[in-house]
Amino acid sequence: MALRVEQDIFLVRQRGREVAAAVGLEHQDQVRLATALSEVARDLLGAVGGADVTFAVAADAHTGQPTLRLDLAPARPLPGGRYEPQSGAVARLVDMLGVVTDGGDTVVRMSRRVPAHAPPLTPERLDQLRTELAASAPGTALDELAAQNTQLIAALDEVRSHRDELEVLNSELQETNRGVMALYNQLTEELEETNRGVVALYAELDEKSAQLRAASESKSRFLANVSHELRAPVTAIIGLGRLLGDSASDPLTAEQARQVGLIRSSAADLLGLVNELLDLAKAESGRLEPNWADVDLRAIFGQLRGTLRALATRPAVELVVEEPPAPATLRSDEVLLAQVLRNLLHNGLKFTERGEVRLRAEHRGDRWSLSVSDTGAGIPPELHERIFEEFYQVPGTTRVGGTGLGLPYARRLVTLLGGTLELTSEPGRGSTFTVHLPAGGA
Repeated sequence: MALRVEQDIFLVRQRGREVAAAVGLEHQDQVRLATALSEVARDLLGAVGGADVTFAVAADAHTGQPTLRLDLAPARPLPGGRYEPQSGAVARLVDMLGVVTDGGDTVVRMSRRVPAHAPPLTPERLDQLRTELAASAPGTALDELAAQNTQLIAALDEVRSHRDELEVLNSELQETNRGVMALYNQLTEELEETNRGVVALYAELDEKSAQLRAASESKSRFLANVSHELRAPVTAIIGLGRLLGDSASDPLTAEQARQVGLIRSSAADLLGLVNELLDLAKAESGRLEPNWADVDLRAIFGQLRGTLRALATRPAVELVVEEPPAPATLRSDEVLLAQVLRNLLHNGLKFTERGEVRLRAEHRGDRWSLSVSDTGAGIPPELHERIFEEFYQVPGTTRVGGTGLGLPYARRLVTLLGGTLELTSEPGRGSTFTVHLPAGGA
């Protein structure tokens, strides 16, 4: 088609819409393509005096999908070889709009993809469409104007429908926003209330902590005072019992000797309890200060082997103290460390009826592991932490003398030395208490 006068713009637009409908474009795409074509035609008519318009169908270079292509060959060269539509919205009405060179000719090309559901555009189908379009008589400008008015009214109805839908959506959005704000305000109030509760709880916890510290200090002072007050009379009872049983004193009958022995044994147990209470009070009050020095584990192990062998009075129980690996030195307090190991060995000997109680040392990197294992009845997993509570003793058929203070005291001493005391035990498989200490001290 030739575009030379104003009347041709209407004919080009009409023919573009007819071609778009013939190849299978949907109604909205037909209107978009016709509108874009009329705008570009008006620009070229005013800028270069018109153009020759060609309608073609070609396969897309990337997807192979059929594409309706419109080429407008300017009647005169484009200024600067460039074309910019007067309306920026034109490019959004088609898939492609720009200046291309085709066979040496410069044309303004626009294109629109043919829908996949459109009838196949075979050569026979294209020949048929070409014949039908050639036979159709072009309408007048008034006919095209009427068609445009109809399209404009349909577009306005669609815009009005979209506007009504948008108003409904805006109303729903505003209602949602009000609900969100109400929920936000409610959550904010609840959070503030929770924060006030947390602050009050922290204040109460601080108060309870202060009360617990005061109670712990009072308990420590009480234990220390009672221990000091009890040591003197208990020591006197032990001394008197020793004097009564001395061969230089008047001889006692067998019954009297037995009763004096019971008195001395009970007094010795009481003195042990008093000493443990005093040690525990010192540890809790922080008055125990380690005397740091290089400690030779071989000397401590040898001393424990000699002093505790006499306690292994059960023939079926063997006390085994392994020689520690060289170099058997670490930075610690010799007295406190020996006290911990003596306590653990003494417990093992008390609660083991047959088998062995073994002390061994292992050096790994910068840490020492000193373990005391026995073949006793074992301790259930749920009681592993309870046995480190003061005055607690594991319930069972085997009950021997004790106060339940030895293990809590031992753990406090190990903590004071910068280490940890752990227990591994199962019922029927014995127990192993392991002291982990840094080789270089705390």
